[in-house]
Amino acid sequence: MTKSFMPDFKSAEELQAHQLKGLKWTVDHAYNGSSFYKAKLDEAGVQPGDINSLADIRKLPFTTADDLRDGYPFPLLSVPASEVVRIHASSGTTGKKKVLTYTQKDIDDWTHFFARSYEMAGLTREDRVQIAVGYGVWTAGVSFQAGCEKFGAMALPVGPGNVDMQCQFLVDLGSTVMCCTASMALLMAEEIERRNLRDKIALKKMIFGSERSSAAMRRRIKDLLGLEDMFDIPGMTELYGPGTGLDCACHEGIHYWADYYILEILDPETFEPVPEGQPGEMVVTTLCKEAAPLIRYRTHDLTRMIGRPCSCGSILPMHDRILGRSDDMIIFKAVNIYPGQIDEVLSSVPGIGSEYQVQLDRGTDGKDTMTLRVEREHDALASGAEDLSQGIVREIKNNIMVTCMVDIVDYGALPRSERKSKRIYDNRMG
Repeated sequence: MTKSFMPDFKSAEELQAHQLKGLKWTVDHAYNGSSFYKAKLDEAGVQPGDINSLADIRKLPFTTADDLRDGYPFPLLSVPASEVVRIHASSGTTGKKKVLTYTQKDIDDWTHFFARSYEMAGLTREDRVQIAVGYGVWTAGVSFQAGCEKFGAMALPVGPGNVDMQCQFLVDLGSTVMCCTASMALLMAEEIERRNLRDKIALKKMIFGSERSSAAMRRRIKDLLGLEDMFDIPGMTELYGPGTGLDCACHEGIHYWADYYILEILDPETFEPVPEGQPGEMVVTTLCKEAAPLIRYRTHDLTRMIGRPCSCGSILPMHDRILGRSDDMIIFKAVNIYPGQIDEVLSSVPGIGSEYQVQLDRGTDGKDTMTLRVEREHDALASGAEDLSQGIVREIKNNIMVTCMVDIVDYGALPRSERKSKRIYDNRMG
């Protein structure tokens, strides 16, 4: 019988009891192991013995990315350095990177719940998993590979880019699953179509990490490759890395591993819990992370909690797909706009492709303008561009309350990326 990596809690009450035990352990461990956390908790007037219920989490202070940068090179370290077996760093492009430390138990836990991600995606030991994400100091490649090996499927650690090699391995090695960014998936799907390889590959599923993907992009990838299914896998370096949840085959939300961390969805301005179903900032607290535990860490990722249980029957709770980041917000004519909102609107408009760009400019008169460059659907006629453009303008106005200009371009006219695609270009000065 194949080993299962799912938790064996029989009820929500059992899961909550496990969370409370883990929360008490984390606060005690951090307080006694980290001078940073001891000072922070003392300042907040909280002692480990003050945590007696899950509601007491609100007594705890927040931790931020600035705390990680200020504590460089080994922030939040709560064990002796001799117990650290690995470090990873965030993929930030400016300033000092956020470096996170891991004990062997941290690595083992991460590998275990990453294997759970593959199990939830319905993989078997017969699958061959082509891993096309970054290796090195980043958390992606090594975790996708270790989780795959723990699960028992065949790992093909190709790494990102190198489309020729990706295509060759898909054909020659019979890869059945591919793990990559959604942008890389679109690039590969179009390349496979261009090379007429669809009937020569065995690809059935894709697992997307690292960036949000629109419904239009996902439809295009699925249609070009004839996939059975696609899955979103969230993750960030601070919270182990990728593999901290997955949307199951029912696609009703992303199950998150509530036996490894507590998720709060808070208003980023007031820090109060938002009503169920309303968007807010994800704040995470780990339950058994040894080297660099997180206490109410502000991720700046925005999502909604999904209160109802999934029809798949899993006891693991769900949040919605990531809508964007609170620090990626665009302010245009006094309206706060998140990239995910534009994704959602464009995904509802028939006749357009999967790629778009948003150009924000400021004219000599001091007025700001927004131009959306949107690809028309594959094989669509250019003659319908005016109606399509007016439809997008209308939908953006109705849903986001701003007026934009729309430039319809040919399918394939916008750049493809082997990593994350850049879609927002803010050219305004000052």
